[in-house]
Amino acid sequence: MMRTAPALAAMAALTLLAACDSTRDGSRGNPPSTASQRVYDRATGSPRTSADGTGNNPTGTAAERALDRAAGTDTSGAYPTQRDGTRANPPGTAAERAYDRATGSNTSGAYPQNR
Repeated sequence: MMRTAPALAAMAALTLLAACDSTRDGSRGNPPSTASQRVYDRATGSPRTSADGTGNNPTGTAAERALDRAAGTDTSGAYPTQRDGTRANPPGTAAERAYDRATGSNTSGAYPQNR
């Protein structure tokens, strides 16, 4: 157990340094992905995670993508089919459309027949 303490300390230090770095992911002096992701990739033998928005790493952060999956939005840019006004997602938010259906209004713009 004592042998893992230095590794955990190193991981924490790398994460802290990566959080303080303001250079763009994948730019000169800042390799693709985060320091913790690179450590994970090396430890698990996974393919290198590429810079945000390229290869095997979709646009946005993991937190933004989680929000998008939960809310049906496209904050991260990784889910363009969930953008408002597309065939799969009519105008307005889900809450606005629910309000429109319940009240017969057109707050969202998805129900022009309710004007």
